[in-house]
Amino acid sequence: MGRRKSELSSTLIFKKMKHFEINASLRNDVGKKASKKIRREDNIPCVIYGGGKTLHFFTSQSDIRKFVYTPEVMFADIKLDGKSYSAIVKDIQFHPVTDKIIHIDFYELNEAKKVKIKIPVHIIGSSVGVKAGGKLKQNMRKITVKAMMNDIPDKIEVDITELNIGDSIRIRDLKSDKLEFVDTKTNIVVTIISMRGIIAAEEAAAALEAAEKAEKAEKTEKAEGKEEEKN
Repeated sequence: MGRRKSELSSTLIFKKMKHFEINASLRNDVGKKASKKIRREDNIPCVIYGGGKTLHFFTSQSDIRKFVYTPEVMFADIKLDGKSYSAIVKDIQFHPVTDKIIHIDFYELNEAKKVKIKIPVHIIGSSVGVKAGGKLKQNMRKITVKAMMNDIPDKIEVDITELNIGDSIRIRDLKSDKLEFVDTKTNIVVTIISMRGIIAAEEAAAALEAAEKAEKAEKTEKAEGKEEEKN
């Protein structure tokens, strides 16, 4: 049996989210032909909305690469037409074959309004349960929070030092005066499971895989039988 969460002293450590500067240019033409031309020149068509008006612009693939291809979550400071807009990414479209970025939607932030965003979870500490032979299982890689722009961290560090075998940290256990945790309160963020639990989970996964293969084989056999009847 794991201890109650009130008996644990795992803590959260918050570090302020970083900002990434993106140099951009306004678009005069937002048609398909213009978008194709922008992409041929190794640029990305973008849009930013949520503020006073929707703005269409483009930025270079090379400038934005370090912003997109990173496990970190950062605010985008978009430098556009002599102004700066703080934003977060709402959607990124990738080419289905090359995986190249073909469009980005940004949502403009307001320092006076709360924003909802997914934040990476970073586990720190050496669990006493792992030292005793258990295994760390991280169920959630990101947590959805809602907060004022200047209160949002770049990651949430969860200290698991005092977690023993059977102990878990759930969303309801995370406390902050500035962050509202949006995910279901009973969701497990991290847990320490026993070797018996690991074996049981692996056996269940193997059984499920075998059942899925058998079901697929049965469907294939039935389909082939119907095809033979037609012939």
